[in-house]
Amino acid sequence: MLKLHWIILLGCLYSTSISLAQTPTAVKAGKLMRHDFFKDDRMVTITLETDYRKMQSAKVKGVYQPATVTLQLPDSAAIKEEIQVFARGEFRRENCAMPGIMMNFKTPTSPKLSSLKKMKLVCGCGASVYQQQLLLTEYLIYRMYNMLTDLSFKTKLAKVVYKDERNKMKEYTQYAFFIEDVDDMAARNECKEDSKTMYLTEQTNRDVMTMVGMFQFMIGNTDWSVPNFHNVKLIKPIKDSFAMPYVVPYDFDFAGLVNAPYALPNEALGIEKVTDRLYRGFARTSEELDKMAAVFNEKKQAFTDLLRNFDLIDKGDREVMVKYMNDFYTIINNKRKLQDAFINNARKQ
Repeated sequence: MLKLHWIILLGCLYSTSISLAQTPTAVKAGKLMRHDFFKDDRMVTITLETDYRKMQSAKVKGVYQPATVTLQLPDSAAIKEEIQVFARGEFRRENCAMPGIMMNFKTPTSPKLSSLKKMKLVCGCGASVYQQQLLLTEYLIYRMYNMLTDLSFKTKLAKVVYKDERNKMKEYTQYAFFIEDVDDMAARNECKEDSKTMYLTEQTNRDVMTMVGMFQFMIGNTDWSVPNFHNVKLIKPIKDSFAMPYVVPYDFDFAGLVNAPYALPNEALGIEKVTDRLYRGFARTSEELDKMAAVFNEKKQAFTDLLRNFDLIDKGDREVMVKYMNDFYTIINNKRKLQDAFINNARKQ
């Protein structure tokens, strides 16, 4: 029975590599549809004008303010409309010059873009080229996880012009990326989000949890928790109310692969820096680990090609990323090291 379960799971996982082809974004009845927005891998260009100081200093989370957005799709005319925005993320709001932004297109003043509804825009922490490189590295992590499974968030790269309507901040241009909405991601997988039930880590789908844990170990990320819904979403199959939920990770800026200067590991974990790998899952059997290691080994060349060929990041930095990833492969392809990381040193509670 276990063997059959793995065959079904791996068949699903292997069929989920993202397409790098350029597919046109669908526009229906003159409106850009959100569920089609992420089907096109080509970058969009945006000018976002708002009161950034006001947005950054807002004391109440989730309070919208007006903004003007000009969105340019490939092979399409620019669309300029009035929308609503607010700053996302407590850590980013307190520590970054530019926080993440929630963009609400569903307003009476944005008829052409209203079908995009609400979307998260992940921005560089600051205006420097270095901060942009960190942002692009996190974007690649999302792409890597897309290559493993459809149980993942799609992203869309954007080139954004940040323009302050009060001229209190110097205008600058930087790459950012949109993240697929959780409802769209869940629907794509014939699931729905479960955000109200608290699950322990081992009360989720075991095979998917094994993949999540190994992926987080690969990128050097310990900044996640299932019971606390911290940087993970849980989705359940619509047609099977008794199925254990799938864990879908997101928000990877504290990963060792990114190595952001503001990222520090939790002192309780006993590691000194985020580049120190630590498996945050529970122990797995040798058979489970071997099968999941095979999944990652099958994707190694695709991961390497993605990192090495992404020329928006400096070549030297790309090679550092490949080396860091290769250290992971040294571990999972060594029986003793694999057992030490995922069995002997696995969490107990």
